[in-house]
Amino acid sequence: MIDLSKIQAITLDLDDTLWPVMPTIARAEQVLQAWLAVHAPKTALLCEQTGVKQAIRAEINQRHADKAHDFSFLRREAIRESLVRAGDAPHLADLAFEVFFAERQNVTLYEGVKPALERLAARYPLVGLSNGNADVFRTEAGPYFKAAVSARVFGVAKPDVRIFEAAAAQLHLATASVLHLGDDAVTDVLGAQNAGMQTAWVNTQGHAWPHDSTQPLTVSHLAELCDHLLA
Repeated sequence: MIDLSKIQAITLDLDDTLWPVMPTIARAEQVLQAWLAVHAPKTALLCEQTGVKQAIRAEINQRHADKAHDFSFLRREAIRESLVRAGDAPHLADLAFEVFFAERQNVTLYEGVKPALERLAARYPLVGLSNGNADVFRTEAGPYFKAAVSARVFGVAKPDVRIFEAAAAQLHLATASVLHLGDDAVTDVLGAQNAGMQTAWVNTQGHAWPHDSTQPLTVSHLAELCDHLLA
């Protein structure tokens, strides 16, 4: 269980911990598709074909395997490849990506997350720690965070222990003084444990614990965790 006496800060995963990511991505893709229909109509038609976007993204992921940690790069290059194949101007990829990226920040927090963050931030400095490309400071959760570390900028992704160490370093703390919260049993929980952090599993989807190791403190939402940390 969590040793409250050692915790001086909290790091939090973002996607599927503070908000559901798939509805956010779906909306961003719809906004992008509408933009393409006006500015690159041949690409819009291409992307409407069944399986085309997925095939292009898979090809880009394979071509740039060294960029697996950088979702923004991969998304931009997939858009660029779509433009090229359709016969539209490839330089539109940068503008198109910014349209997608702006909407990608328009997240809808899980119920109870905002007051939970307010309660946690009143006691602990909070640091965002994400493999995704959300910018927490462009979301409504932003005011509660002191800092953020993303795989895209840092260069490696969770569960690599170096990104957890970098997050702790943002606050000049050892990892043993930090509690990490996240929804992924591998990248968040095991990654943080291997880095020397305490952990809690924010199991929003009701998954079974998939490992042989002892299951950490598990909650179904962030508000529930506040009852353990701030009682």
